[in-house]
Amino acid sequence: MIHQLNQHRSIRKYTNQPIGKDLLESILEAGIRASNTGNMQMYAVIVTEDEKQKEALSPAHFNQPMVKNAPVVLTLCADFRRVHQWCKINNADASYDDLLWLINGTIDSMLVAQNISVAAESKGLGLCYLGTTIYNAPQIIETLQLPKGVIPITTITLGWPDANPPLTNRLPMNAVVHYEKYQDFSDADIQSLYKEKEELEESIKFVKENNKDNLAQVYTDVRYKRADNAHFTKVLKETLIAQGFKL
Repeated sequence: MIHQLNQHRSIRKYTNQPIGKDLLESILEAGIRASNTGNMQMYAVIVTEDEKQKEALSPAHFNQPMVKNAPVVLTLCADFRRVHQWCKINNADASYDDLLWLINGTIDSMLVAQNISVAAESKGLGLCYLGTTIYNAPQIIETLQLPKGVIPITTITLGWPDANPPLTNRLPMNAVVHYEKYQDFSDADIQSLYKEKEELEESIKFVKENNKDNLAQVYTDVRYKRADNAHFTKVLKETLIAQGFKL
């Protein structure tokens, strides 16, 4: 299992071989065995296999080819509607519509997503997480007809790999693991921790192509710009309020 986890890579190209119903359901079953808040399972998994529905979802994910190429697209949602309905018919006063429970539901959704990922890879399937889900939540809500109380959190494309990309680089363990208490970093520490990432051929290429001084500027000025962050934050907040959350 540890070896499998260490071999994880994002797969963005898939063969046209379908995922059998029994295999898919066994993977989903492994997903819902994940830990969750109070065993309330405040999540929903939307399975998309229909070609027209994948076509409809594609623009919300910036038309990344794997959305239409993958045999299965899974949209993981924080789902408070089901629990609220259950409480209502049982004369129980539910109040799971604030920031605390949004975070709980987000954590639960991601735990399910990771269980699904590990189960899928154990069967030889490939997958890719799509961070575009929360950027374009309104379009996804409309396409999947998500009612109030249901928020899309992440998306996973799933299929049989038609590519074997190299492992993605990671920071060294001492950049992210702290024992007993947080150990703050000096500027020299930071330079050392990011040195290998900055010296990768692809990183040097990104810096040159974008006419920047360093890799950090590629992130701040190109990939995740302040203006874009503010825009998508505004859209997300409006979407959450429209979906019934009190923020």
